[in-house]
Order: sequence, then C-alpha cells, then structure tokens
Amino acid sequence: MKRCGFQGANTLTYCEDGERVSIPRYAYGHLAMTYTGLASLVILGDDLSRVHREACVEGVRALQQPDGSFCPTLAGSENDMRFVYCAACICYMLGDWSGMDVNKTISYITRSMSYDYGIGQGPDLESHGGVTYCAVAALTLMGKLHDVFSHQQLEGLKRWTIMRQVSGFQGRPNKPEDTCYSFWVGATLKLLGIFEMIDYKQNREYMMSTQFPTAGGFSKWPDSYADPMHTYLALSGLSLMGEPDLQEMNAALNISQRAAAHLKSVQEQWAS
Repeated sequence: MKRCGFQGANTLTYCEDGERVSIPRYAYGHLAMTYTGLASLVILGDDLSRVHREACVEGVRALQQPDGSFCPTLAGSENDMRFVYCAACICYMLGDWSGMDVNKTISYITRSMSYDYGIGQGPDLESHGGVTYCAVAALTLMGKLHDVFSHQQLEGLKRWTIMRQVSGFQGRPNKPEDTCYSFWVGATLKLLGIFEMIDYKQNREYMMSTQFPTAGGFSKWPDSYADPMHTYLALSGLSLMGEPDLQEMNAALNISQRAAAHLKSVQEQWAS
C-alpha cells in the first residue's frame, strides 16, 4: 500500500479463508491513531522496524489541505490544528518531513494566532489552550518556534498562556480550571521557556483535589468521576513540575523523556 497509517481498531476487516482482509472502501489510516500508534510503540521500546515508514509519510502527505492544515483521514473529516500537531509528530518520529509542506503548515499556524496572541483551530477562531499547545509543539518539532513569530507575538503568546492559571489551568478565559490543561498549557509554557513562572503549589493542589477517592485516577474537576485521559494528563502535568516517582515528560511529543531517548536511538540506527 502506497499510503497508509494506523486505524483506531481492526473493525473494518473480516475473515476470508482464515486470513484477515480489510475493506478498502472504508479502511483508512487516521492521523491521530497513527501518532498514538507510533508513540505507543516507542513507549513500549519497539524499534519500528515493522512500520512501513514511507507509506505512513505518504499517508500524511495525502491529508494536507491547500491552506496548510490537515484533515485526519481520507474518508473526509474536519481539518484543524489538532491534526497539524499529529502530522508534525508523525513526520518527526519517522524522521521524514517530506510528508508535509512545512511552509504551508507554518503559514496556517501563524494565521491562526488570534488578536489576543493565543492560537485557535484555524484563522479567525477563538484562542484555546489545547490548540495553542498543538501549534507551539508542532513548531517546536519543526525547529521553527522562534523563527516565525515576531518578538511582540511571542511575548503576547507567553502572556496569554501564563494568564490561563487560576489555581490549576483553564483552557480559555472565563472558563473553570480543568486538570488536562495542567499539561496542555503547562507543556506550552515549558516549550516557551517560562514554565518556572507558574505557581507550582496551587497547580499541584488543584490536581490533587481532582483525584477520585474510591477507585483512584484523576477527573477534570473535583467531585467528578475519573477517566483515563484526565488521569494521564494530570500525571503528565505533575511530571512537568518534577513530581517525585514520575518520569520526566518530553513536552513536545507528549511522551516520557525515556521514550524520547529510545526514539532517538532508533533514528540513529536508521541513519547508520
């Protein structure tokens, strides 16, 4: 297959003469699933030798839109900054940026900066903490973060992001704190080089208040049920602050530094 990627599951396959066969009309890779699939393999210590790297890169290339953004699948869907981030992660992890017109992508990101210097899903859309992370992390992986914004824009971006702390972090102005933004906004601040400006104590206290007392895990708000996503992102946010017994996070790839070091060793093997 010339263009491929990871699916969320194998539900679009059937058994024929004892073999698993996909349904070509409906079986498409998905950018978010490809990113998480590759990240999971790296976390587990896989050497990615069974991944068809060239086809995955071609799969990314096929999903870039004329405005520089990405949609997640050939089946058609929305296109926005989330999938720009996924595409950047895939290209970075596979060590091949030919799947992306980088200049078009940078143009999309810079045009998505709002009047308040936060970043939205696309041009003229509301600034959002998770989306701002996706844009800043993508530019970091490209090595372009400090090349494409003016000094005023970078300083405004830093100000908008640091102002998202209430006790924990909110995703948008006038919204309640939410555990997940301790990573989305915290990691953005880490990439912008001003993470030390946050109030560690208040952020930690908020996150600890969202633990589910009966079954464990973290929820988005106090007195709510825990879920896997908020548990992972709460632990990631705590890791950014150096919480004891947690591995250090790689803020751009959203995996541990241990896993990122393993990825680097795999890429060095490819180069040799």
